[in-house]
Amino acid sequence: MADTTAESTTIEHGSDRLWGTTVGDDLAFLLARANALSLSRVNVALADFGFKIRHYSVLAIAATDARPSQRELSEFLQLDPSQIVSLVDFLEKRGLVTREPDPRDRRANVVVATEEGRKTVQQARAAVHVSEDHWFSILPPEDAQRLSSILRTLAGADV
Repeated sequence: MADTTAESTTIEHGSDRLWGTTVGDDLAFLLARANALSLSRVNVALADFGFKIRHYSVLAIAATDARPSQRELSEFLQLDPSQIVSLVDFLEKRGLVTREPDPRDRRANVVVATEEGRKTVQQARAAVHVSEDHWFSILPPEDAQRLSSILRTLAGADV
């Protein structure tokens, strides 16, 4: 005969019971948890390229006409400069980016995608979009659009 006490129900549901704690209503926690879940899904989508989201982000920016310096990448991606160096080294060894002198500052380099890098990022971007479309399909389209706008504001794009 099955035990239907509250204790057995709690055990059956595992961590679901933790949603009732105060942290379950903290915006920072909810944002961090949603971020962790989203990153996990995107990293799975990028695994075929040998990337994680940080590699993809650097390559995707380098594939634009922005010609970012490593310092700009560090500031924008909120990563330590040494992490940017490591990410650029990784992409450079794979022939996906090059470092070129920054015409604005001779002491600095800009990161530029190679032709192979541009092709790779297009394929990776398609995989990211499939992952995002699946992940955000739980939201009505207007909520997903509103979430994007809110996140851009919080991230500083609309400040």
